[in-house]
Amino acid sequence: MATSAVGEVNQQLWDDTLTRLLDLSTLTVKRNAELEARVVELEMELSVWKQAHTSIMDAAERDKKAHNAQVATLHRQIATSGVLESQSPLILCVIDGDSNIFHPSLLSQGHQGGRQAAQDLTKGIAEYLSQEDVQVYGRLSFWVAIYFNKRGLLSVLLEENLCNTEQFEGFISGLSQASPRFSVVDVGMGKDGPDSKIKEYLQTYARFPQTLRVFVAGGPDSTYAPILAGLQNEDLLGKIVTVKGGYEPTEELRQLALPYMQTQNLFMTDNVIRVQRRPGPMPMPGVNNGGFTTNGGLMSPQSENQSTTPGSSRSGGKPIDPSKPLHKQSPPPCNEHYLMTCSKGAGCKYSHDWFLTPEQLETLARNAKKAPCNYLKNGLECPYADACCWGHVCPSGSRCFHLSKGKCWFKGEGMHPASSAQDS
Repeated sequence: MATSAVGEVNQQLWDDTLTRLLDLSTLTVKRNAELEARVVELEMELSVWKQAHTSIMDAAERDKKAHNAQVATLHRQIATSGVLESQSPLILCVIDGDSNIFHPSLLSQGHQGGRQAAQDLTKGIAEYLSQEDVQVYGRLSFWVAIYFNKRGLLSVLLEENLCNTEQFEGFISGLSQASPRFSVVDVGMGKDGPDSKIKEYLQTYARFPQTLRVFVAGGPDSTYAPILAGLQNEDLLGKIVTVKGGYEPTEELRQLALPYMQTQNLFMTDNVIRVQRRPGPMPMPGVNNGGFTTNGGLMSPQSENQSTTPGSSRSGGKPIDPSKPLHKQSPPPCNEHYLMTCSKGAGCKYSHDWFLTPEQLETLARNAKKAPCNYLKNGLECPYADACCWGHVCPSGSRCFHLSKGKCWFKGEGMHPASSAQDS
């Protein structure tokens, strides 16, 4: 009887042990299956990334080959000419980047869009020369120069929502890096910056004996006409080809009967926007970039973007309502218009039509100094210097109560000098 009981206990122990072993085996098999499935999943993911990497590298290699092939096409198509055989013949292209804005479909692609724009431009010139049956001796030198006001152009592109800052920077980088012979030059702020560069470019390089063609994408006016007329007198006008950019050629240019090269989706056509050549507020992506609403001289943080129509008379216009302060007029007078130069373009929300007395102008100037200069506020050098109507120094100086709370509008470096006159 006792032996039977011991046997039953041993049997129970064996059964329990076998059950645990079976459970452990089941869990192990299940875990192995999960791990194997995860390995398969990771291998598939790795394969996808490898394929994407290969595609990117192949695309970059195709771009490089395409660009080299287009330049090589120029070399093949231009085989003989009357220029000196000891000199490399030049095919040049110069572009006013402010007046000829690249197509938004290219800008929005960033770096790749810049490379594509370079390829399209090279291809267009190669096809044009092929149709002209131009040939040269020796090795061809193909150079492209693009002059533009980077800050002003970026401001326009952001305002028109044509691209964002990152896309614009990538596009410029791609365009410049497409070839060592592509030069993208920021001429900065200033009236007629690209115009003066291109006029000098034309009257210099068009006279080189090895220059065969100069392709020109200029602005909407006739600033180059005198230079071109001079080249015509020297029998050099045959080297110039106008490029279809953002504007149709003027009547003065048409009279010169210059050859015309069409472009396809390279530039915006019939531009309704223009890049400001004079310094204006610094465009800051993602924030309000307009002027300042004055409230007794204090800037309102809810001020909206403003734009103005330059050239309005400051001496004529309607009189101010004497029962209201200047900032309560409807609409208030534009500080930049009356105190320096309004650079906001058409549709300014502030008025250019008031007649202001000397006393009222003095009040306007005094109140404007209570709002910070947008250049200094953003860590930039103000192009207007002492002529700027906005404040370069906080009226409260280093004792500013709002500065200690981190809420003063004068945020730029040096806008709270310790030796400020306001402290004395």
